[in-house]
Amino acid sequence: MGMLVRTAVLMNPLLLCNALLDLIGPGEIVGVWKGFNILPCTYVPVKDFVQQTVIWTVVHDQSSGTVFRRDDSGDHILLSEYRDRVSVVKNSPGNVSLHIWKLEISDRGTYTCQVTWKTSNNSLITNEITTRVEVVKVAVTKPIIRAGELGLMVPAGARTSLTCVATGSPPISYRWFLGEPGGKARLLGSQAELTFDSLRPSDSGKYYCEAENRVGARVAQQSDAVELTVRDLPTTTVALESGVGTSERYQTTTEKNPTELVFRGTSVIPWTPRGPTTVTDLPLTVMTSENDVGNPGKNHTTKDFQKTRLSLYLIILIAVVCGAVVFLIVFILCIRKPKSAITTQ
Repeated sequence: MGMLVRTAVLMNPLLLCNALLDLIGPGEIVGVWKGFNILPCTYVPVKDFVQQTVIWTVVHDQSSGTVFRRDDSGDHILLSEYRDRVSVVKNSPGNVSLHIWKLEISDRGTYTCQVTWKTSNNSLITNEITTRVEVVKVAVTKPIIRAGELGLMVPAGARTSLTCVATGSPPISYRWFLGEPGGKARLLGSQAELTFDSLRPSDSGKYYCEAENRVGARVAQQSDAVELTVRDLPTTTVALESGVGTSERYQTTTEKNPTELVFRGTSVIPWTPRGPTTVTDLPLTVMTSENDVGNPGKNHTTKDFQKTRLSLYLIILIAVVCGAVVFLIVFILCIRKPKSAITTQ
């Protein structure tokens, strides 16, 4: 009787730890063909119980074997059909879940996670759980469009992108169109992301995408259209008044494209800015009025125009001064003449 009691006392801690080291995982998982899947297998680590081995096995309809084994010598993938497709996370105590990439239909089966621990007195404890895995093919869903960080209203010259997002069994193919679903549209590309390196106002419009995979009837799913608006950069307008009472205007823009100075009644003069454009940075430009077209001898520069106005002011000022002097002389002579006449009498 005493021996039984001592045996029970010794076994109670082991039974308690065995309960604490129970493995946790689902009984069944449905994976997507060609997709990524995780078969969960976790436990709560217990002090003085050291993990020794982790073994994942599988039973298919007509075959079985060890998929993965971890021991003191490292990790080993023992079934060739799982090479480069499975792994178990490292440096994560209590987590021995099996990761499977590019899930195949043949991966269906019952998977067993088995973990063995060593106790402080060199005893071994083993627990295991099983998970049934089904693999299905999923048709592609209706895609949605995600705009870049700048949104759908973007300034000219900026860089942005539109991304087509859909779920389903890979591989998924994508196509981008300018237009609206069901209407007239132009094919733009066949990638998930549509990129604009330098937006122009002509890029404004409605865009939509299509997604398609190899499941079922392979019917392409279309997204709703989104409208991209490209805001033109602000323009600077400067008005110059000519010396003959007419005015001529030109406009400059700060776009990255070569800027054109447009004169009323003249030809276009191209000019490419280097750096930010300001009014003071504009080059000295020959201006031709409407009446002087075809007569180069009557062209004037801005500097000549300013000099002409200055000379005109000087001439007027000199004429006024001379007129005042003449008037003063005549006035003095008229005053002195009567006095001379009175003296003679």
